[in-house]
Amino acid sequence: MTWNEIPHCPDPGGMPAGVFDRPQHPPRRLWPHVLLFLLTVASATLCGGLYYGWLSSADFLERLRDPGLLVEGLKFSLPLLTILLAHEMGHFAAARHHGLRATLPYFLPMPLPLPFSPGTLGAIIRIKEPIRTRRQLLDVGAWGPVAGFLATLPFLVAGSALSGVQEIAPEAQGISFGEPILFRLVARGWFFSDLAPGQDIMLHPTAWAAWFGLFVTALNMLPFFQLDGGHVSAALFGRRHRAAAWPLLGALALLGVLWPGWLLWAAVLALLGPRHPPVLDEDAPLDRRRVWLGWFALLILAVSFTPRPIWIGAP
Repeated sequence: MTWNEIPHCPDPGGMPAGVFDRPQHPPRRLWPHVLLFLLTVASATLCGGLYYGWLSSADFLERLRDPGLLVEGLKFSLPLLTILLAHEMGHFAAARHHGLRATLPYFLPMPLPLPFSPGTLGAIIRIKEPIRTRRQLLDVGAWGPVAGFLATLPFLVAGSALSGVQEIAPEAQGISFGEPILFRLVARGWFFSDLAPGQDIMLHPTAWAAWFGLFVTALNMLPFFQLDGGHVSAALFGRRHRAAAWPLLGALALLGVLWPGWLLWAAVLALLGPRHPPVLDEDAPLDRRRVWLGWFALLILAVSFTPRPIWIGAP
């Protein structure tokens, strides 16, 4: 995810006459990025270990004392953080390609790591200059989810191959995860196409990390303001995106019937304003390569999205 600190509008005053030197920026401080990353590794590893403990049917204290917690937790946290890092570095590389000042990623550990949570609230970079052109907007918005998506694919395949089969009692109640199109194609279509009635997939921690990678990508690709999907949609469709923003937000709110989390997202996005502000060259056409890149990013949303991500009850 990217966050722009400066509005998308040019400075009408421009550079003062007689000033030719580039402004001097303070050197980067690496320690906040490193510290937040290490804290996120710890919280995500703990959550992955708790998932492993749940599979072994141990109580909470036994899970914490289990030496397998660290190893199994790393099987979840390292793939997940690799996906998040690839996503943010996609944004960072695109910003630097266009000469935009951007921070390194800030990883966000989850304050209260709980079972079946990823142990992280994701990561962000801050772009410290206005994005002035549709080409810049498309590149910065699209390359994050594209890079994260490409990083997810090998973990999805490997994690699915390492997953197993479990018997599900008809009256079983538990935490269930919705399956995006891509997850279903790989896990059920490729590795577990012959499940018998009463059987389901027992996800390996790496497959679980890939599931969260797809989920985070889908959230970021929702077509609203500061989200990556808002950047991509605004670059592709311009004024038409702003006209469709509120109806699309209403559709997202309606999905709250299936999962209450969509209502929360819709409320937050309504407060922020779902419409993306215009850029300087809004009427300038995109080249063909960027049009294809934008449509590929929207395809990623389609194959990563699930209307009902998580619920408690029968599978």
